[in-house]
Amino acid sequence: MDRVLVDFGLPMGPFAMSDLAGLDIGWSAATSKRASIRDILCEEGRRGQKTGAGFYDYDEARNAKPSAKVEGIIREFAKSKGIEQRKIGDAEILERCIYPMVNEAAKILEEGKAQRASDIDIVWINGYGWPVYRGGPMFYADTVGLKTVLAKLKEFQAKFGDDFKPAVLLEKLAAEGGTFTNS
Repeated sequence: MDRVLVDFGLPMGPFAMSDLAGLDIGWSAATSKRASIRDILCEEGRRGQKTGAGFYDYDEARNAKPSAKVEGIIREFAKSKGIEQRKIGDAEILERCIYPMVNEAAKILEEGKAQRASDIDIVWINGYGWPVYRGGPMFYADTVGLKTVLAKLKEFQAKFGDDFKPAVLLEKLAAEGGTFTNS
């Protein structure tokens, strides 16, 4: 996942970011119940770069390398939860990461928390490291096509639940053939 997002142009992926910040932020050893992969990693002392191990293993210079131990933890956790393990291609990884960002941004517009889609794009570019050449999540969605984004979100909602439920504004604009840029 991290490689796909970095290849897309983001400065780092969510696992590298978690390791950088520290997996134990907000985690409590006293209340941990091994209910998540994060809990398990923290309980095993893998709390990120500061401990030399998190989602990745780190050398003395904090260079990351994939961890066979973490891969085993993830596989065992998925098995214990009855989660089917399958090969997921780069396109699906990107869509499952980026399209929910677009969807949340559409909700921000719906709720009037931002006036324009371009305002959201500027925040993502300057605040979150969104790749400038992609124009922000709203502009990117317009280039992909809102019907395409909507169709994928509906597909993911059917497979994975309401975390992928499309925003009303996204559905409206897609049905009208509109764009965020011109809304």
